[in-house]
Amino acid sequence: MIPAIIIAGTHSGCGKTTIAGALMSALVKRGLTVQPFKVGPDFIDPTHHTAICKRPSRNLDPYMMGEKGVIDTFRQASDGADIAVIEGVMGLFDGLEGEDTGSTGHVAKILGCPVILVVDAKGTSRSVNAQVLGFATFDPNVKIGGVIFNRVGSRRHAEMIQQSLMAPAFGYIPWEKNKSIESRHLGLRMADETSAIAEFRDILEENCDVDRIIDIAESTVAVRADETEGKGQTDRVRIGVAYDQAFNFYYADNFDRLRRQGAELVFFSPLTDHLPEVDALYFGGGYPELHCTELEQSPCRNEVKKAADRGMPVYAECGGLIYLTDSIGMDGKKARMCGVIPAETVKMDRFQALGYVDAECTAADALFSRGTVYRGHEFHYTKVHVAPDVQYALELTRGRGIEDGKDGIYLQNVLAGYTHAYFTDTSASGLVNTILSVKKQP
Repeated sequence: MIPAIIIAGTHSGCGKTTIAGALMSALVKRGLTVQPFKVGPDFIDPTHHTAICKRPSRNLDPYMMGEKGVIDTFRQASDGADIAVIEGVMGLFDGLEGEDTGSTGHVAKILGCPVILVVDAKGTSRSVNAQVLGFATFDPNVKIGGVIFNRVGSRRHAEMIQQSLMAPAFGYIPWEKNKSIESRHLGLRMADETSAIAEFRDILEENCDVDRIIDIAESTVAVRADETEGKGQTDRVRIGVAYDQAFNFYYADNFDRLRRQGAELVFFSPLTDHLPEVDALYFGGGYPELHCTELEQSPCRNEVKKAADRGMPVYAECGGLIYLTDSIGMDGKKARMCGVIPAETVKMDRFQALGYVDAECTAADALFSRGTVYRGHEFHYTKVHVAPDVQYALELTRGRGIEDGKDGIYLQNVLAGYTHAYFTDTSASGLVNTILSVKKQP
């Protein structure tokens, strides 16, 4: 098992995303091959990791994946890397419904990884070490290897903190007002929209002991995992995957599972491209509402409608669902979308759903087989106003979905809902087999 370190925080907004990305960048600058990871279901932070490390960042989420899934994904994705850097989620011990499950600490225990705790020192000195002591002793099975103090006001401020340290200090980062990543309604800005992390790397190197961080990473405990799965079957179907500024919320493990089941993935941009020659379409989440004009004017919009009308299988999640509806309304304006699903989308002022999803396919003729179960996540600011006769394929025992625990509008060979699914081998296999069955029809 390669050296690994988890960058955790005392709470959201303490600076762990910027510090984790800056550390990745510093390690890459030293010539190391860095494998990035993100705890939890988030899509946006991994885009920054991937841009920095030039390796796909993977999610590590014990609730969606299970503990074995966390280990397997970590081991398989780390193949060929020199070191792994894992960015935590929220505060170190913040898990599902106030428990440990899914927390950064949970992942640290699963992988045997040491933790570097990012602490916001603004407005405090000696008291910050009482906070560190609490984190260091709260769960003795989580190893806190050291602390990075962020938003330190001055050299004198750092010296005051040093007088009562409760854990090794790896750095004191000064407050840089203009060196943070801006946010929007679904989270931070995407990697191609900001250079803040790249600019922060030099600040981190000047104020942190990167060599000691590497040494701490060497203490990662080896974990067992099954052997890496084989390449799977030869390509049986071609799936067009929408991937551009409007659609880019995907779990990398989903792509792997589809490929192992025999799918060739063909990436294209609904903003600028024509539809590729494929057997099915996969629209992930993202920010289609920010690109309404381009999507409306692109030739792809009408081509998707024609393909769906011909019976081509189309699977869509969240932003993809929005794209398949008749229109989207935002800021008093309305833009036409594909018109595949009889519904209108409206951008709301506050989020409409946020949290994990437990889904079961209850329809007999949807893209997934009846009885297929999987977990995922939902987070959206839009509301879909559907026609009264729409049919839902998914029953949610956790999560809101489109309407009162129902998700996955299905008609013909189209399935679209708000749930960002984390595919299991069963759901990926069922999806590919359905596409293959449709492909073989005369």
